This record gives sequence, structure tokens and C-alpha cells, in this order.
Amino acid sequence: MLRYLKQLKIFFTVLAIVSGIIIFLIYSVLDVEKPLPIYQPNRLDASLVDSTIQHKKKYHTIADFKLLNQNGDTITQEDYKDKIYVADFFFTTCQTICPIMTDQMHRIQDEILEDDEVLLLSHSVTPEIDSVAQLKRYAIEKGVNDKKWNLVTGDRKQIYDLARKSYLVVKDDNTEDYGMVHTENFALIDKNKQIRGLYNGISPTSVDSLLQDIKRLKKEYQ
Repeated sequence: MLRYLKQLKIFFTVLAIVSGIIIFLIYSVLDVEKPLPIYQPNRLDASLVDSTIQHKKKYHTIADFKLLNQNGDTITQEDYKDKIYVADFFFTTCQTICPIMTDQMHRIQDEILEDDEVLLLSHSVTPEIDSVAQLKRYAIEKGVNDKKWNLVTGDRKQIYDLARKSYLVVKDDNTEDYGMVHTENFALIDKNKQIRGLYNGISPTSVDSLLQDIKRLKKEYQ
């Protein structure tokens, strides 16, 4: 009996090892990728997250919005329904990191130009300066494709809340007029309005990762 049990133990040990090897080989052959993480407020730098949601552990999504783009069109969440998109925050008169960020967004635009699943969304953090006319001039100057990329302006508080309570990319400047310290962060948003990646928009290497993550995210919907 003891001999039988010992043989049985050896058999199951060998079976477990062989099964593990087979599973590893299958994953290697299929090049299976793990899904991108879903970013939650409680897992991010607290300085980027409004205090009212820093405790939130799950179910975080981008809030509904209503803004105007460079053509004076009203842009809402419906325009991004069932789309993957990249969002950032900028202003047209910025002479430091914004031109670099815009160049990188343009680079993304070139990559997704024929991809109906992916769009871009840039929010002005100085809406009192960035009128529709100003955004239009900037869009023309920077080669923005209206079908792929919206530059939006609107109510300052709404944009502030989107940055701090939705996209989680901008630090609070501790003022009472909803001022924002500018950020280089790009956010990758999935079709369920969830954050799936955060990237340094002035780093070509980080944007390379973003482009690869767009491809990975698209595979989740195949």
C-alpha cells in the first residue's frame, strides 16, 4: 500500500511538472500578453488625484463632459463612445512642454489616421485664452486632423474636474480659481471609459510604449 501511494505521488508530481511545461510552451508559442492594468485612484500619486476620490479602489471611469472643439462643435462622451482614445491637457500659448506634447500627439495621429477605433482629445487648461478661434488657428498650424483629434475648451471648473477627478493627470496648484499646474501626462482610455495607461508626453520612448499599448488594448476587443 505504501509503495502504491509512493508511486502515485511520483506520478502526480511528474504530471504537474509536465503540465506546467506544456502550459508554458503554449503561452510562449501564442505570445499571450497580459491585459493592460485598469488604473484606480487609490493606486496613483495622491498629488494627481482629488482628495474626494483618493480612497476609490475600483469602478473608476471618465465622467461625462460637454466642451467645444476647434470648429465650435459640441464634444461629449458620445463622440468617444466605443472608442479607444488618448487624452492630454495643454494650452496654445505654452512655450515649454506643450509644443513637444503636440508634436507627440501629432505622431500618434499619424499612426492612427486610418484606424477607426482610436481618437485623440486635448483639453485647454487656459479656456479663457483658448477660444474656439484660437484653437482653430492652433489646429491649422499644428496639422490637426479634425476627424481624429479634438482640441477642446469650455468651463474652467469642468476641465479642472476632468483633470483631477477623471483622468488623474494634473497636480492641484492650491488656488481657489481652479488653476492647474501644467502636466506632460498622456492618458490612454479604453472603450469602457477606464484609464489603461499613463505616459510621459514629452518622452518619445514613453510614447512608443503608448503606441504599443494601443495595439495591445485593441486585441482585447477582437
